[in-house]
Amino acid sequence: MTTNAVILAAGQGTRMHSSAAKALIELGGVPLVEHVVRAVENSGLQSPWVVVGFQAERVEEALEGRVQTVWQSELKGTGHALATALRALPKETEQVVVLLADGPLVPPEMIQMLIAEQERTGAAVTMVTARLDDPTGYGRVVRGPDGGIAAVIEEKEADDQIRQICEVNTGIGIWRVSGLLPVLEQLPFRGQEQYLTEAVATLIAQGAVVRAVEAKDPGLVMGINTRRELAAAELRLRQMTINRLFDHGVSIVDPASTFIDAEVEVGQDTIIYPMTVLRGKCRIGKGCRLGPATSITASRLGDDVTVERSVVEQSVIGNHSTVGPFSHLRAGSLLDREVHVGNFVELKNTRVGMGTKMGHHSYLGDATVGSQVNIGAGTVVVNYDGHEKHQTFIGDQAFIGCNSNLVAPLEIGSGAYIAAGSTITQNVPAESLAIARNRQEVKPGWAKDRR
Repeated sequence: MTTNAVILAAGQGTRMHSSAAKALIELGGVPLVEHVVRAVENSGLQSPWVVVGFQAERVEEALEGRVQTVWQSELKGTGHALATALRALPKETEQVVVLLADGPLVPPEMIQMLIAEQERTGAAVTMVTARLDDPTGYGRVVRGPDGGIAAVIEEKEADDQIRQICEVNTGIGIWRVSGLLPVLEQLPFRGQEQYLTEAVATLIAQGAVVRAVEAKDPGLVMGINTRRELAAAELRLRQMTINRLFDHGVSIVDPASTFIDAEVEVGQDTIIYPMTVLRGKCRIGKGCRLGPATSITASRLGDDVTVERSVVEQSVIGNHSTVGPFSHLRAGSLLDREVHVGNFVELKNTRVGMGTKMGHHSYLGDATVGSQVNIGAGTVVVNYDGHEKHQTFIGDQAFIGCNSNLVAPLEIGSGAYIAAGSTITQNVPAESLAIARNRQEVKPGWAKDRR
């Protein structure tokens, strides 16, 4: 049976109090809607169809062409959204799995189970329900005398007796397509919206079979409607990510103070110390030591890398290199193997060759540094003239003395020496010594006479 998935992602999400569409709000460093797309992909279904509306262009851009999009030009509720999608789906579609962009933790196994249950029973619709201690805000599932589904009633339409029901509709379900579109088109408007849940009562009145599957873990299937619920989902997802890393041989000293985004990959025997944050698409190698108090964003680290009390952003660090404490690798920095970046060093858009060392208090920007170079304390690459950034090239085995200013554009040849305290404004040939400082003068007795 041909099954497609539809993700409803058109809403603004006013209760989130955000200028962004709810589908774009991030959870674990990933937009909410992308979590649901991945669940569909991992379930074995084809690329899902996503109904977009509010900030549609931005949602499409975030998904990078991975999905088919359907524009809901007028935001008239979930019933109207699914009707819009049905008109766009391939004609051979026989059933459709409906998911919500604000339900990011739905596991692929739930989708697979839902499809299997639908095919087993031949139902017109199989819903996913959950029982909550506090069902406020959710549509209640009303069951008949035989225990079957009689109706789903939104809280706005519910009386006090209905509000006492703890079983709620999650919005997740699988619907048989045949005959569904006319039902959706005839749904009544509640205010400005047509509720998909009201199609359940219509199908039951027509004699159709409606089934429900109760989720064993409500936390995985519930939607995110408020910032409080977002924080709760973040905590849940973070624990899932940490457990995944534990299972891959990663040590996390204090999970409560460690924040790791969902896309992060970490190699075996790496140790992550407290107050460390790994954000974005980080790839961390084996046997690394990260932290404490370290932030790494969208970067790639090789094996046996140490980063302590430092910030690394959109950079690459080669095997057996060390960074920190208190250093900052800004975007575009690339360290080869066995590079040492000590304390209070800042790099920006700089490539550093194998075995090079910069121990402390230096800034290198828009530079290419060879292998086995010594960068003395207080070295500054003066790369900005107030209008443009300029490049600096330092050859292999060069020695840059302490407190040197390298005024770009500049090229320092292999094996060259820069004397401490120099301000270098001209190219230095290989194997040369460059001294650029005033001659020292000593005036005997001057201090005594001044006193």
